[in-house]
Amino acid sequence: MAHGIHTIDTGFVRPHFDAAYLLVENARAAFIDCGTNYAVPNMLNALDAAGLAPANVDWLILTHVHLDHAGGAGELIAQLPNARVVVHPRGARHMIDPSQLWAGASAVYGEEVMEATYGRLRAIPAERVVEAPDGHVVSLSGRPLLCLDTPGHARHHLSVYDERARVCFTGDTFGLSYREFDTARGPFILPTTSPVQFDPEALHASINRLIALQPLAMYLTHYDRVEGVERFADDLHAQIDAMVSIAQSAGDASTDAAPRHEAMKTALTELYLTRAQAHGWSGDRAQLLEILGMDVELNAQGLGIWLDQQRRAS
Repeated sequence: MAHGIHTIDTGFVRPHFDAAYLLVENARAAFIDCGTNYAVPNMLNALDAAGLAPANVDWLILTHVHLDHAGGAGELIAQLPNARVVVHPRGARHMIDPSQLWAGASAVYGEEVMEATYGRLRAIPAERVVEAPDGHVVSLSGRPLLCLDTPGHARHHLSVYDERARVCFTGDTFGLSYREFDTARGPFILPTTSPVQFDPEALHASINRLIALQPLAMYLTHYDRVEGVERFADDLHAQIDAMVSIAQSAGDASTDAAPRHEAMKTALTELYLTRAQAHGWSGDRAQLLEILGMDVELNAQGLGIWLDQQRRAS
């Protein structure tokens, strides 16, 4: 809890998978990300554990509007009488009217799965939504929180630099680091290319921008604080390039979407397994897929969409 930063496990999917953060300054509070509707009790419990009430919260800052980060924003903000939602300008309309978000995800997963996984999305009154363009500063009781436009994972993605603590809250821009892969060498990290707006060039640039701030640590949504950030940046850059190569090779081998997708999943699994074992992780392929199976699937989907976009543009 250095500098009043509290990690909250939202309870999404499994323990230590999906984090939100509570920042406290002079008895005023800000949340960064919030998980799904089902995370709202965890968010309020964290506030209570910090000795604060819902009225003490001034801000809910969303790194982006993917539902594992922002699905519960409407339900949470309804419990916070003085708080406003800070969101990238490209994401603001989806918080005011989440119907398009719901329709798009429901078309893929179905209404029943959406209800069970995320809960029905709740609209946020427009007057409680603040758009945060690049360079926007949120003041938490005089403590500046700098919002930076960091596309690559999504075009509506922002990261937050806390100058006081010299840390960044990176959403999904700085990758995933699950504690199950920690070894004597420290955490293991990999990029996320989940649908539908993966842009490798932009993601490289966003990672470099965050590193240029020389932060002491990154706070990831998936999951928690990691230090030694320069090494992680190198790892992310190398894997982004490797993943792009995997997509291109699979696309060259097959123009049929289903075989191409399976080829990408197989190659991504081998990439992550080789790198995790080189990092000192002692698990096997089956254990890796138990942890990363959903990420392999989503990363392959995102790479496929990116590859199709590139081909249409050429």
